[in-house]
Amino acid sequence: MKYGQVSIDPEVMSGTPVFTGTRVPIKTIFDYIEGGDSLDEFLDDFPSVSKQAALAVLEMAKQTLTTEKVLHENFA
Repeated sequence: MKYGQVSIDPEVMSGTPVFTGTRVPIKTIFDYIEGGDSLDEFLDDFPSVSKQAALAVLEMAKQTLTTEKVLHENFA
């Protein structure tokens, strides 16, 4: 399944959500941010992920965490 810049395929990384067209887990960008690294550092370390893709995933997270309906449906 593909959700914008996120792809989930049992044949790729055992179904771990990855950046579409790569084997880079989505979780990695959040690990970098949590560790104090910049977006540019993430992009330098994972050149197969475009800046556009990284920003799209961050926007998806923002939309999810700032929409009451989504929060209620997924985390209540």
